[in-house]
Amino acid sequence: MVKNVVIVGSGAMGGGIAQISLMAQYNITLVDICDEFISRGIKNIKFGLEKLELKKKLKDITASQLLSSIKSSTRLSEAVKNADLMLEAVTEDLAIKKEVFRIAGENAPSHCIFASNTSSMSIHELGMASQRSEKVCGIHFFNPAPLMRLVEVIKAENTSIDTCQIAINWAKSLPCLRGKRYVPLVLKDSPGFIANRIQAPVSIAISWALDYAVDHNIPIEHVDNDLFVPVVPMSPLVLLDFVGLDISYSTSKYFESKLHPDFKPGKLISEKIEKGELGMKTGKGLYQWKGKIPPEIDRSKKADLLNLDLVLAIQANEGCRLLEEGVVKDWSTIDKTMRAGFNSLGPMTILADGNTDKWMDLLEQFSDKSGKEYLRPCEMMKSGKYMGLQFS
Repeated sequence: MVKNVVIVGSGAMGGGIAQISLMAQYNITLVDICDEFISRGIKNIKFGLEKLELKKKLKDITASQLLSSIKSSTRLSEAVKNADLMLEAVTEDLAIKKEVFRIAGENAPSHCIFASNTSSMSIHELGMASQRSEKVCGIHFFNPAPLMRLVEVIKAENTSIDTCQIAINWAKSLPCLRGKRYVPLVLKDSPGFIANRIQAPVSIAISWALDYAVDHNIPIEHVDNDLFVPVVPMSPLVLLDFVGLDISYSTSKYFESKLHPDFKPGKLISEKIEKGELGMKTGKGLYQWKGKIPPEIDRSKKADLLNLDLVLAIQANEGCRLLEEGVVKDWSTIDKTMRAGFNSLGPMTILADGNTDKWMDLLEQFSDKSGKEYLRPCEMMKSGKYMGLQFS
């Protein structure tokens, strides 16, 4: 039974997870490398809880009462001595994460579950660092944790089923301000897990289109307009700038190393990184920014290099790959994951009638034009075998 939770990392993600854990009335110890970081994290948690109290979103308890259940420490070795679950939410640096798991493995009680909130790093390697790999899993939240329904639980090669079930039960117990949590089990420690993996190959197409536009004197906002949907708060290229081109770049480099050379960042994005033009955070990226105010874009013209059907075809093809690899058992899990994580149409829905010709033609034509071989239909899509895997 999980009662005492240690959260390592007091930034936006760690703090958000700590907040909802307090709301579920777990005892929390927040760990970071210095008191300054911890104080800032607790201040943000306090602000979040008091805001909810003001809106009467806390049930039969006050923010002050919830905050009485949080402790802090700069010494992980001491913090984990009574832990039932440790969740790591530090920077995406494998060496740092391994050290966290090594210390936890040497000091936590034998029943303690160790989890990482990583969006990409190998859970198996973290398990080996802890020397308790059967007790290690991924628990991947989406930011901000209090609002986002999706939490992926990842089973690595040596993770026990009991560990996964404890992790799933804990994640499901945490409140979400936008509905019921959805907690799928990712059956293999695969790059990007489910949600980020489905999204990842779309970046191949966008990167190619940006370079094509630059080479042919097409304004990049016309590429942005190809995928612009008025009801969505930010268009794809504005969102890239908002999140940071450095994040997109490092993610693409990771998938390039783990999946296929076609994920290599394109020429334009690479040049932006070299110049330090990272988007909103630097005032310039693909667009010019004034503080946090999104740029004004003329939406009247398109580049006609990309379209929303192509995006769906790419995502559905990647979903078929996840089925091929055994990352998930059925494609309903993929669709539910995408709806919970991105409030988007599940990409596998387009294949529900078994008629893949349209979608495969789109992928083949785009691959012929762009030279991106990874985007061609995979065997699972071509064979139609996914049709028998809608539900497990």
